[in-house]
Amino acid sequence: MASVGPSAASTQPALPSGPAVFKTIPYAFILPEILCGTWVWILVAATSVSLPLLQGWVMYVSLTSWLISLLLLLSYLLGYHRNSENWKVLDSLYHGATAILYMSAAVLQANATINSEFSINGPLNYQLNSAASFFAFLTTFLYILHAFSIYYQ
Repeated sequence: MASVGPSAASTQPALPSGPAVFKTIPYAFILPEILCGTWVWILVAATSVSLPLLQGWVMYVSLTSWLISLLLLLSYLLGYHRNSENWKVLDSLYHGATAILYMSAAVLQANATINSEFSINGPLNYQLNSAASFFAFLTTFLYILHAFSIYYQ
């Protein structure tokens, strides 16, 4: 006769806490998202902004995403989720929406890079804008990976 007690799979926590966050695949993307996002706003801030509307949106998206991702990482590390399934939905919705916003910011940053190619300020701004575009697209890719990998756990 089969046992009626809980199986071994149901006793394991669905959401990691503490250092296990860095070993679990969807949540292990949070730290690279934060690091690459940091590079985006540092590199954009280092340029002389010739198109404030474009690069202002890039700064807004990167700083806001950086702050919210940092808060999510801290909440996972400290175990604030208390193993609630609602956190998976929150995490998925946040990373999906942020991936869309970061894609728009990356495209605008690439446009700013193209516009700065022949600017009067020289090749330094072009190189900084190119690096910011690279990290913006890389961060977008990380957010997309995180959003979709939640469904394949």
